[in-house]
Parts: sequence; C-alpha cells; structure tokens
Amino acid sequence: MTHARTALFPGTFDPFTHGHLDLTRRAARLFDRVVIAVAESTTKGTLFDVDDRCEMIRPCVKGMRRVEVVHFSDLVVECARRVGAQVMIRGLRAVSDFEFEFQMALMNRRLARGIEVVFLMPSQQYTYLNSTLVKEIARMGGPITGLVPGTVEQRLRARLRLTAAPAQAPVPAAKPAAAAKAKAAAPPRPAGRGKRGGR
Repeated sequence: MTHARTALFPGTFDPFTHGHLDLTRRAARLFDRVVIAVAESTTKGTLFDVDDRCEMIRPCVKGMRRVEVVHFSDLVVECARRVGAQVMIRGLRAVSDFEFEFQMALMNRRLARGIEVVFLMPSQQYTYLNSTLVKEIARMGGPITGLVPGTVEQRLRARLRLTAAPAQAPVPAAKPAAAAKAKAAAPPRPAGRGKRGGR
C-alpha cells in the first residue's frame, strides 16, 4: 500500500509570484498533497500581513485540489510536523541561492531528521523572478503583468497607492490682518537708547 506523501512549501510570499505558482504546480505533480506555508516573518518587514498574503494565494491555487494554504509563526519544521509533511520544497533560481538554501536544509535536517528537503528549479522564464524585484518595479510604476497572478497584481497596486499617498502637511495659521497692519505702522525705535542705569 502506497502512503500519501505531503510536501510543505514554506515562504514569505510577499507577494506570491508566478515563480511561486510554477513551483507549486511542479510539486503538485510529484506529491499527493502540497501545503503552502506562509511565514508570519517578524524578522523582516512585509508589505502585506500574513492573513492578506494567505488571502492572495488561495484564489491562485483554487483549481488545484491537492494544494492548501496555511500560515505559521514558529519554526518551519514544527509547521511541517503539524501538517504531516515528510518533505519541504525549496526553490533554486540560480547558483547564488544554493549556499543559503544548503545551510538551511542542513539546519532543518538537524532539527527534524525525518523531514527531507527537495530542491526544485522553476521554469526558465521565472529564474530571475523574486518578490522584492516585483515590489520595486511596481513602486516605480513599471509593468508587473505576467510576473504575478492578476489578483495579486490588483492588490499590490492598491496597497502601493495607499502607502505612497503623501501625508497632508498642516497649513500654518495666517496672521490677522489688523496685527500685520499695526506692526507696519508702528514708529521705528530710536537708536542708542538702552535701559536706564541706577544712580
């Protein structure tokens, strides 16, 4: 009897890109169940909070019966244990990713020896793609269609419009006209007259 295999695909996903979606589809072909685990990420600031990121991802994977979305705020290996995952999926875009991912894989193996790490490469057209790059392009008003799913693009554009709205500076109160006229009409103070000294 073949046991169902569950894979955990953890990440910040701020925002979820077509590269992430590509890896999700690849993992779904290899495993019986894929759980996208969205990290709360208290160590680095995110544009969207964890609930917003989960809400953005769910429509993107709606038609994929083997895929579900959860969030976590503790160690990723603890999340893997909770969902019953035997494997963690990590994406490798380029050689530069490997050193960091290799170190993380070794640490996770130390923390949870029963959980294997599987590295997947995205399709060639997504090897350059990452969430930080998408946010920078969007902030500068550049096109991000084709980089993120349509629903993600709409929410990203809306969020950036809110964060970029300049704060209204308080307008200083104008001086009363009467006071200004009185100051202009006041005679000049005679020069050379100081305080009268005591005798």
